[in-house]
Amino acid sequence: MRGRNFAIALGAAGLAACNQADGGGGATNAATNAAATAVKHPTYCFFKDADTKGWSISSGPDGNVAVKGKAHLDDRRYRGDVGENEVTGDTAKVWLTMAPNTTGYGAQDDWWDVSTTIPASRGVKTVTVLCGKKQVAELKVRR
Repeated sequence: MRGRNFAIALGAAGLAACNQADGGGGATNAATNAAATAVKHPTYCFFKDADTKGWSISSGPDGNVAVKGKAHLDDRRYRGDVGENEVTGDTAKVWLTMAPNTTGYGAQDDWWDVSTTIPASRGVKTVTVLCGKKQVAELKVRR
């Protein structure tokens, strides 16, 4: 009986330590949650400067901005893609990436047409195309 009471007391002390008023475990959880919700963009670029070209921008009837360009990849198992985007005030950023080629086809001369429409980009005046941390193009929106 004495061993059982000791185990219960030890368990209660352990639970009490988890809920410290000074934020013992809470601070760690808050930092972990903040890191999990922080947007992580691609940091590595698979393309050389000569492997991208033809960047253009247009504004659609709904006011959202569309970005187009071309990306070159020798390996037909992969294709160029414009994946993530981010809008901050009147500027936007899009990231050029390499994605698996699920089409079953290659691109002519291995130059892939890449494009994306940036949602909620009505007020955007400048779009920066990035490949990892490297700037590929900076485009001004004409409305």
